[in-house]
Amino acid sequence: MPETTPSVYDFEATDIQGNPRPLSEFAGRVLLITNVASQCGFTRQYSGLQALQDRFHERGFDVLGFPCNQFGNQEPGDESQIAEFCSTRFQANFPMFAKVEVNGNNAHPLYQHLKAQAPGLMGSQAVKWNFTKFLVDREGWVTRRYAPNTDPKDIAKDIERLL
Repeated sequence: MPETTPSVYDFEATDIQGNPRPLSEFAGRVLLITNVASQCGFTRQYSGLQALQDRFHERGFDVLGFPCNQFGNQEPGDESQIAEFCSTRFQANFPMFAKVEVNGNNAHPLYQHLKAQAPGLMGSQAVKWNFTKFLVDREGWVTRRYAPNTDPKDIAKDIERLL
């Protein structure tokens, strides 16, 4: 990547507790960044995402979850409701962030970057639905985008290659 292109680690996001969190805290780690929702047909993927976190965390990997309500209003809760849902229903303990927009004029700068670095089908930058996933290498570069219906277990080999 050109030196002027920022890496994922150059961004900041608000965590689900409302605290600013520089993504530089994850520098040197492989990341799987996904927009999540509590009332989506793909919500069951929380279990698979947590399985990846459990399997690879000690080797330098993290899942980062970004709740989003842009697709069918499937994430209507506030941050405390989302956090409780994730921990009680799926025992998810990977880092979660405050609700964001991933498309449009108010898209979070991180998502603007992710979409530009890894366009979707036929070059489209828009995130199509909940649980679109972006894999980031240890240098903070986006290496791949996965469709919402990609089962997290099917990403394990790609994570393994980056660790």
